[in-house]
Amino acid sequence: MTTITESTLTRERILRLFPDVAETAVERPGTEDSQLFDGYDEEQVKLMEEVCIVLDWNDLPCGSASKKTCHLMTNINSGLLHRAFSVFLFNEDNKLLLQQRADEKITFPGMWTNTCCSHPLAVPGEIGHDLESSVAGVKRAAQRKLDQELGIPNKDVPIDDFHFLTRIHYKAPSDGVWGEHEIDYILFIQASPSVTPNLNEVKDVKYVTADELKTMFKDASLTFTPWFKLICETYLFDWWTDIANVTSFRETEIRRLL
Repeated sequence: MTTITESTLTRERILRLFPDVAETAVERPGTEDSQLFDGYDEEQVKLMEEVCIVLDWNDLPCGSASKKTCHLMTNINSGLLHRAFSVFLFNEDNKLLLQQRADEKITFPGMWTNTCCSHPLAVPGEIGHDLESSVAGVKRAAQRKLDQELGIPNKDVPIDDFHFLTRIHYKAPSDGVWGEHEIDYILFIQASPSVTPNLNEVKDVKYVTADELKTMFKDASLTFTPWFKLICETYLFDWWTDIANVTSFRETEIRRLL
């Protein structure tokens, strides 16, 4: 297992270890994946063809690779890193919309998490090559995924209403095969959208206060995604108490929670 440092996450080393990263073509599951995806939901397997943005230590794109490639622990343990985002949607009462991931999900099934967690894709409009364009890209991706996962129409979550706070670099295993290694863009938005969950993505949803979320964390019968727990344990509750001034928390530094 490679120790994740700035020297191990250079563009040169990433392209040497993962030559396919330079290719932007969609990588479709082949016969070698039949055992890897055995027993998984067909729709979720197809989503593993999506093309993620591969990064170096400084969040600069090196190329692209399939969601499958980016989430295999064998690659993660060798240093493969990609871009992600996490949306925290609050209603007019400052309650946070949580989702419970569907049991069909390949990574972290059945776990509670923030409103929406996903990836900008290596496509025009989402990829970004500096902080400003990357933030714009993840906001567009957030709109796309809020619709796809929760049935929230774009008109209910306008691009200009998303607030970028920070980037969090973390690494977490899901099981022996799959995991995450991401630079995660944190987005806040206040809205009162219509919500129609896609049951292939989302098992349940609920709005909670900060105290209600803390009570959920004490319930041993519930499980939570590692990135959500990391964010809650470090930053979320401080941000939440001053949500009216959330833009004051924006920063350019990458927070490393490795």
